[in-house]
Amino acid sequence: MTKVTDIRYVGYGVTDLEAEREFYRDVWKLEEVPSSDGMVYFAARGSNEHHVVRLREASDQRIDVIALAASSRADVDALAAKVRDAGAELISEPAAIEGVGAGYGFRFFSPDGLPFEISCDVETREKKSLKRWDGVPEKISHVVLHSPNHHAMVKFFTDVLGFKVSDWLGDFMCFLRCNEWHHRLAVLPGPPCLNHVAYDMPTVDDMMRGVSRLKKAGHDIQWGPGRHTAGNNTFSYFVSPNGFVVEYTSELEQVDDETWEATVHTPSEQIMDQWGVGVGGPQTMPKPKPDPCLFKAAEA
Repeated sequence: MTKVTDIRYVGYGVTDLEAEREFYRDVWKLEEVPSSDGMVYFAARGSNEHHVVRLREASDQRIDVIALAASSRADVDALAAKVRDAGAELISEPAAIEGVGAGYGFRFFSPDGLPFEISCDVETREKKSLKRWDGVPEKISHVVLHSPNHHAMVKFFTDVLGFKVSDWLGDFMCFLRCNEWHHRLAVLPGPPCLNHVAYDMPTVDDMMRGVSRLKKAGHDIQWGPGRHTAGNNTFSYFVSPNGFVVEYTSELEQVDDETWEATVHTPSEQIMDQWGVGVGGPQTMPKPKPDPCLFKAAEA
């Protein structure tokens, strides 16, 4: 089946590039990748993706691109055709990608106007072996989006990009997978924008070590530490200097496509957080607002 296979990276436009750069490098503990194009790239030590974050100085806080992976050029071409047939706007046709990471891919706007990329043949890096208590991210775990028509957005991701529904939280949050992990995307109601990007930590101890590092650096936890029910993953949410929500997570559930049955979880405090001991809650997270550059392609 032609489908998206994983998340590659998230590109941000930020008004304070140096503050965001220092956060991801010194506090969040990603590794800066050399570049000469004026943008800043970061890799995760436990991933062979060339980079998982791209930063660009901009006049607005915006999402430049959410990059997804496909297995082959044929799959990239087929997915571009499906996106076009679904009525979504292509930003660029499938072609060689110039610049850092290279590869072959295309970009498009989701029906809500957020920019996406699907690519293959991107340069890889040698991933490093992480030890318990290192407290650094392995890779991007998942991306959560708001949508003013979240049911239609779920249908787009499943029918067009090949995601599968893993679970629902009530009727308002859908967890979507594209590989063996419980979710790589999730969608919930709200203005079209990014909710947060989560990063896998090797163990719950690593997550807690990361929480400690963030707090010592003056970045208060917004919600957590806790453990969700859908996906059974632990969580701790923070806000970057430019206002983007990021999460440390661990122990995300793996799914067997042959046997997994989607569940509709009834929302409650204990379903949202099985531990019930963390600070904050969904109400303490930054309020979503429309991305300022919907249907506007980034400069690069």
